[in-house]
Amino acid sequence: MQFPDLIPILQVAVGPVILISGVGLLLLTMTNRFGRIIDRTRQLSRELRTAQSPEREGALAQLDILLTRARIVRAAIAAASVSVLLAAVLIIVLFGSALFGLSLAATVVGLFTSCLVSLIGSLVLFIRDVNLSLRALRLEVGAAGDTAR
Repeated sequence: MQFPDLIPILQVAVGPVILISGVGLLLLTMTNRFGRIIDRTRQLSRELRTAQSPEREGALAQLDILLTRARIVRAAIAAASVSVLLAAVLIIVLFGSALFGLSLAATVVGLFTSCLVSLIGSLVLFIRDVNLSLRALRLEVGAAGDTAR
């Protein structure tokens, strides 16, 4: 393979590289969110040890939501990580096919499609987590309103 043959391959590989960068930022957001969920769960668990009956029920409901959210965010992180992994494999396949003169169009399409499906799954899970966090907020605001009365 000569240098001019490499330029089109580099141009094609730019898309997956940009995808890796974007999903990396998404992963950063998700891992920060996961850390916040873990911190809030620990804090609520400590408060639960000394809570009285009405506060205890609200804290238990919030803990249940937090545990569900932690599982959802963990799955979203896993799906986003799979997306990055598939994009990296895609880049290797692109260069390998160019280097060895192989026609791997079906493999490239399959990898790229799988990469995007993983990304979509991750985003759907992320949206689900945001909705659950609003449910937990409603519980907390409702409890605060009850004590203000």
